[in-house]
Amino acid sequence: MANYLTSYTGLFSSDATDDAPAVRSIEIPLIQRDYAQGRTDGRVQEIRARFLDVLYDALAGDEKVGLDFIYGDVEDGTLRPLDGQQRLTTLFLLHWYLGYRAGQIAEQQPWMSFSYATRPSARLFCQRLVKAVAPPNVADPTAWIVDQSWYLYVWKHDPTIQAMLVMIRAIHERFGDCDARLAWERLVSADDPAISFQLLPIDEMGSGEELYIKMNSRGKPLTAFENFKARFERSISWAGEKAIAFDQRVDGVWSDILWRYRGNDDIVDDEFMRYIAFVTDVCEWRLGRVPNGSSFENRALRLFGTEGAEAEECLTFLFHAFDTWVEVDIAEEFRRIFTFRPVSADDEGRPLLLFGTDANVNLFDACCRHYDSRYKGRFSYGRTLLLLAVILNRADPSDEFPRRLRVLRNLIEASESEFRPHRLPALVADVERIIVHGSLEEIKGFNKAQAEDELAKWAFLDEHPHLAPALFRLEDHQLLHGSLQAFELDADTFGHRVTAFESLMAAPVKWRALTGALLAAGEYARRRNARDLQFGSPSNGEPWRNLLTGTARANLVNTATAMGAVLDAVAAGTASDTSLREVRDAFLREREQEGYFDWRYYFVRYEAMREGASGIYASVGGAMGYRVCMLNKTQMNGKYRDPYLTALVREAGASGDVIDGEEGPFFIGGYVEETRSMFLRKSGTGLRCAVDGFVLKPPSHSEFLERFHEIRANSGLDEQLKLVILQEWRDNRHVDTEDRIQAGARLLRDLVAAGL
Repeated sequence: MANYLTSYTGLFSSDATDDAPAVRSIEIPLIQRDYAQGRTDGRVQEIRARFLDVLYDALAGDEKVGLDFIYGDVEDGTLRPLDGQQRLTTLFLLHWYLGYRAGQIAEQQPWMSFSYATRPSARLFCQRLVKAVAPPNVADPTAWIVDQSWYLYVWKHDPTIQAMLVMIRAIHERFGDCDARLAWERLVSADDPAISFQLLPIDEMGSGEELYIKMNSRGKPLTAFENFKARFERSISWAGEKAIAFDQRVDGVWSDILWRYRGNDDIVDDEFMRYIAFVTDVCEWRLGRVPNGSSFENRALRLFGTEGAEAEECLTFLFHAFDTWVEVDIAEEFRRIFTFRPVSADDEGRPLLLFGTDANVNLFDACCRHYDSRYKGRFSYGRTLLLLAVILNRADPSDEFPRRLRVLRNLIEASESEFRPHRLPALVADVERIIVHGSLEEIKGFNKAQAEDELAKWAFLDEHPHLAPALFRLEDHQLLHGSLQAFELDADTFGHRVTAFESLMAAPVKWRALTGALLAAGEYARRRNARDLQFGSPSNGEPWRNLLTGTARANLVNTATAMGAVLDAVAAGTASDTSLREVRDAFLREREQEGYFDWRYYFVRYEAMREGASGIYASVGGAMGYRVCMLNKTQMNGKYRDPYLTALVREAGASGDVIDGEEGPFFIGGYVEETRSMFLRKSGTGLRCAVDGFVLKPPSHSEFLERFHEIRANSGLDEQLKLVILQEWRDNRHVDTEDRIQAGARLLRDLVAAGL
């Protein structure tokens, strides 16, 4: 059946070919739905904006556009479209808008013969609209129309008319800044119209009503993907055979791939859109661009539709990103690469451990289900980069891929703070550098400290390949996520230290003893800021991760030294519990023999001082001493404890006699520089820790004063009510020469025994 290339005004032209049907008017038939492009729901607004963008580019620029086929029945000079009424209505309104602005509708013209048979009101509106000449510079043509005397009040209930008004306003918002006369000339040009379509008469295909039913048998409008696909196919027409291949693959082998991942609606349109969005973003990042705020559909049309070397490269990647999964068991392929469970040390085909809460290791499936170009979905930056890595390697497979992918996994885990939209081009360049070229040089996007450590580990394994299983097991530990900066890369000790670490960190049951042994081995804490130090926690895993990872190896020398000493002791012993206790006891004996009771001595001896759930301790200037706050969380605006007072209460056995004394005296808010006092429940007598002892505060009730003064006289308190602890100047600081916790516990027991 013949079809004819024409334009809206060309339909009415007397210069049409002899074979083309003569059209004198257009009438939207009764069987058609209302004018949908003027609806106000979110999806239609987006479609309308995209369509007007296309029309604007054609009229205000130099890119002509074709609007595909318009099917219709032409009888007695009247075209009744069965498919295309939305586009024709928009073109009619666009002619009116540009016409009045260009001063071209002062008299009757053929294109004005446009009407709706759906409702008499819509037909009348069209008739009156083409006779209305708005002022060329009217601020709001829609408001002007509604304000005219010919505009009927009842029309506000007609959905077609209201939809037309919405479209007129949208046209004005999009075309308000264009040269109306130039746009008009391009629109109505008889020889070279900027906007055209193919008219396909259907008079040989049966009645219009029957054909309409056949064409709309689904009972649904075109999906967003179907609209996008049509536009995309047109945009890549420059690619010749590749454009034809795209059309064939989308409806063929690519649909077969995605069919396994279809949603509950039994179509794969959403899955297509998400995966193409992923490919579009990746292509822009590879070109060094940060995707702007426009929809991925518009970005894809510009990216792939702008003929040139970049578009060719992107189109090649798009084809590979789909073709690589043809006739592949995708789920099994990803199970071979990734797992959530550490594998045995002798497994030569070690899959990469993938951390996270989403147990779906099939990244292709997860991408098709969750990818979001606005970076708000469940498919994270890290998974995006890992999927890209798999796709890149499938284009040029490498025997070193598992090791390279492991390195990439480690970098991703250490680079959460680097994951920002503007950094994605650098991160993608790093992925290609690692996966394709096997190079760790010039890493620019990922965490620098982790990149340096990956280089060190790579060199270590090149020299000691037999230690790869142990190193990989350590990387896969849930507390480390690939970061080994807190472990010395020493071939003689590395293997047994890994085994010891796995034993100690398998469950929190050993962590309380471990915190004491580590502190006995050295000042292992890591500085968080000028006030806080990060230690391990007796109960939570996150503080251990915060301690052991996330910084350069040079910043964790003390941590690595203490950890290495403890792990060596555990590896050499018969039982880890015994080994940890021996490390602790040896340290305490040495300090007691020297009479050297510094803060480390107290923290090692008294478990209550290491109970902080966060592992964070705050002190003035960040120097641990005798005035310290033990934080339950990461900040002091919540509950926290003074570790010395907590240990004192426990040692005295006076928990029930102290306010908030079940676990020790709690404090809420405040600053580390402030003094903190605990109070006895019965009398209100207070006690606080000072640099050189403990200071008492008299009871708040007079009935307890006599007993309080008796205790004062018998306990050796000075005039300031201070129990002074003798100290000596050692190592540039004052250090206790006696155990202040024992002395304070005796005082507290005396206070309680006296009925205070």
